[in-house]
Amino acid sequence: MIHYKTQEEIELIRLSSLLVGKTLAAVAEKIGEGVTTIQLDAIAEEFIRDNGGKPAFKGYNGFPGTLCISVNSQVVHGIPGKYELKDGDVVSVDCGVVMNGFFGDSAFTFPIGNVKEEVRQLLRVTRESLYKGIEQVVEGNRLGDVGFAIQDHAEKHGYSVVRELVGHGIGRHLHESPEVPNYGKKGSGPKLTEGLVIAIEPMINLGKRSIRQEKDGWTITTSDGLPSAHYEHTVAVVRGKASILSSFEKIEDVLKIRKIEI
Repeated sequence: MIHYKTQEEIELIRLSSLLVGKTLAAVAEKIGEGVTTIQLDAIAEEFIRDNGGKPAFKGYNGFPGTLCISVNSQVVHGIPGKYELKDGDVVSVDCGVVMNGFFGDSAFTFPIGNVKEEVRQLLRVTRESLYKGIEQVVEGNRLGDVGFAIQDHAEKHGYSVVRELVGHGIGRHLHESPEVPNYGKKGSGPKLTEGLVIAIEPMINLGKRSIRQEKDGWTITTSDGLPSAHYEHTVAVVRGKASILSSFEKIEDVLKIRKIEI
């Protein structure tokens, strides 16, 4: 069952989602070669709590971290640990926050140092795919229109779309109905209606779309060991069109100051 949100509830989800964006910007200030993923996790948890929120992922079905940090061939759900980031890595950082009883969720993939151009292109196209999907968030369209737009853009560039993992509704719970696939047919699926709030999160692979789960029970990696990219926004249907509740703006500002090209 899909729970449609009031304008007041959407604004509370926006506050949580904007805190996610600020948290990812705090991570962006420190991310780089020689930094461990657990150090980034500690930065995020402290920032969230200092700003009146709680980490949404920590303890969720037993997940140990504040962030999901997935490096290179890891698609999503990477557990923060002792791994030191290296020159040429790409790092998906996924963050969730709960505040005032409502959740926010967003993700950004960061390049570390001298990333190969073919991998940088994967990041660019994955991010573009996210916005292509958001463009389809118009009242009267269907979820299949969103998935088709993401899939079409990614596959036109020769990349593959992960099928087993999808976006989701969000609100009083981190994961709500409906599921939001990153592939689909135009005109199929639930209709987009005023008050719908969804997290759209393309997971796009450089190679084949097949994935596997690691022995830790969480980390998802590409079967062929090639890199994957992941971006996510929380989006609402407001006055008939998409309102992006999360934001990459502060992340981009930090990366610009640090002269990190995205």
